[in-house]
Amino acid sequence: MTSSSKPGGVTSPAEVTNISAHGFWLLANGEELFVAFDDFPWFKGLPVEQIVNVEEPSPGHFYWPDPDVDLSRDIIRDPERFPLVSRGV
Repeated sequence: MTSSSKPGGVTSPAEVTNISAHGFWLLANGEELFVAFDDFPWFKGLPVEQIVNVEEPSPGHFYWPDPDVDLSRDIIRDPERFPLVSRGV
């Protein structure tokens, strides 16, 4: 007997469910997380296509190829614990 999916694997991909002027909601493994533009400024002003193009290469790790941004579930949940550091050129 063969199975079409691995036991314990991710059952649904991460997806952006809504975008507002203040940020967007990311649904992953039954949890909806709010990604605020004030906390994560890399996303502000991006085209919708780039915001919704999210991957989850491993559980709780999210990657957006077109601003080249990696975020963990913990960083999204509690951005104050992980201050942003920007190095302008």
